Amino acid sequence: MKHSAYRAFEPVSFSQVTIEDAFWGPRLQINREKTIPHIYHMCQQTGRLDAYRLDWKPGDEHIPHQFWDSDVAKWIEAASYSLVSMPDPALDALLDEVIALIASAQQADGYLNPHYTVVEPDKRWANLRHGHELYCAGHLIEAAVAHFQATGKSTLLTVACRYADYIATIFGQEPGMKRGYCGHEEIELALVKLYRVTHNTRYLQLSQYFIDERGQTPCYFDTEPAPDYHALGLEYHQAHQPVREQTEVVGHAVRAMYLYSAMVDLFCETGDETLLQACKRLWHHLCSKRMFLTGGIGSSMLNEGFSSDYDLPNDTAYAETCAAIGLVLWCHRMLQVECDAQYTDIMERALYNGVLSSVSQDGTTFFYVNPLATQADLARQRWFDCACCPTNITRLLASFGHYIYSQNEHELVVHLYVQGTVRAKIQGQPVVLRQETAYPWDGRVNLTVELEGPVEFALRLRIPGWSSGAMLMVNGERVDLNGLSEHGYAKIERVWSNADRLTLFFPLPLVRMYASPEIAADIGLVALQRGPLVYCLESIDNAVPLHRLVLPRTSAVQIVDESDSGLDGVVTGIADALAVGSTDWEEATLYRPQPPGMQPAALKAIPYYLWGNRGVTTMRVWLHEQSI
Repeated sequence: MKHSAYRAFEPVSFSQVTIEDAFWGPRLQINREKTIPHIYHMCQQTGRLDAYRLDWKPGDEHIPHQFWDSDVAKWIEAASYSLVSMPDPALDALLDEVIALIASAQQADGYLNPHYTVVEPDKRWANLRHGHELYCAGHLIEAAVAHFQATGKSTLLTVACRYADYIATIFGQEPGMKRGYCGHEEIELALVKLYRVTHNTRYLQLSQYFIDERGQTPCYFDTEPAPDYHALGLEYHQAHQPVREQTEVVGHAVRAMYLYSAMVDLFCETGDETLLQACKRLWHHLCSKRMFLTGGIGSSMLNEGFSSDYDLPNDTAYAETCAAIGLVLWCHRMLQVECDAQYTDIMERALYNGVLSSVSQDGTTFFYVNPLATQADLARQRWFDCACCPTNITRLLASFGHYIYSQNEHELVVHLYVQGTVRAKIQGQPVVLRQETAYPWDGRVNLTVELEGPVEFALRLRIPGWSSGAMLMVNGERVDLNGLSEHGYAKIERVWSNADRLTLFFPLPLVRMYASPEIAADIGLVALQRGPLVYCLESIDNAVPLHRLVLPRTSAVQIVDESDSGLDGVVTGIADALAVGSTDWEEATLYRPQPPGMQPAALKAIPYYLWGNRGVTTMRVWLHEQSI
């Protein structure tokens, strides 16, 4: 893997990370044992795999769709990552079989897309705005890189390189080439990955072309014969301005996150500060005006994306799973440039809430959207016609270890608190760091350094932005965190010896969260959060309809370790509340001049990521609060 010249840190590969965590461990195991096989089965059942046989004819079932390729590619990526931590000869062989099938569909010139090969062979590159050809190519490239890194096999990597080489002959500014780019960003970041593995600068240059060309005038999309059938304008594709001039997150949320991720990647390789500064502006706008408490993004179903500042409705929140995953990808890239906890805090918020809520506890059903309130009208599904979210969540979980640590020659950074070990080399010396923790249920984290001999380096430990009163001890002695803090990380620089031990402690009360007064949907409401976990209410736990519950500001919220109700090991919250009464209200009376009475009620809250696992239910994150 090529080192990136302009980022301060490199992620520690998940191949160097062992996860033995009571929270994440079972989820990763379910992802491997249930979700990855389930997605393969659905790709079989729906014709996504057979599409590569190129034998479809008009009138046949399962018409190969223009973005089916991406689902298969993301399955390959997830399965490849899985092989690193959980070797499986049968899965390895299955991957070889699927890759051989994909390779057989590649055309003589390198082109590879079943839909445009057999369904619309005369439409190749004719609809870049909505056609998803380059998007699918990007996911194929990402899958190829993952498979090569996991197995050392180059079959799919060779296919991806042939395809990328062909694409490089089609797109560019030279005479006779297309001045276009994809309506759905993805290939930009994939090409940087391919460059880092192959060291072929052609791929980096092609990524740079796609990023630089987006938003230029005249817009290439306006020259295409295919109509803009979404009629959502150029902002939908982030093509309304050159990327360096953009100041607001707009349009389709997933596309935006992939574009911004690619912009950071390109900065890391070229040092183009204008790209980084644009990302910082966009980051600030997103986090200060257009993000849900859960780390979900994209409020509107109309464009699967952003609407206007502070438009953050709860029951109609779109918050697509892929968008939250894209936010994690962007956060993680920004972290490597600047080790700043503002990025990690949002990455953690999205991971524990906006992402994890999307997959069921058994790993076989999924949410596409993740609202913050429902009226028992939403349930996870086994599959979707547009199956981007199930395939995206499985590849993220399979590579979860990638997001925990970073390093450079002189420092090792802990971003997330997850029990297990990391093996790194600092100044050429092997360093093992072992985490022991029950986070996020418990705020204590024990870290042990294992070395062959003394090594001088800095260890950076994130102090989460949600924490208050954090404490740190090194070899039993308390140290002043204020004196060690750099951008939300405690930096402990010293000569470390074998068995040196650190203990971090974060108090974990269940606290009340309030929204900006500019968010009309949340005026007079309160939410609950404990550590990184946002909480919600489900009707299954509460006898009173959720819309009638009121939490007095003076009411203490108690935490409870659960051992029943399908919530074993989970910390829930209970409180004395009030219910807007209905006993004194006649059913036939719709309005009256007298207010309803208030009655005592009990309230129970569970972590948001768990909602919807015990049947179809009413749910809400934001609750009415009585301030007096």
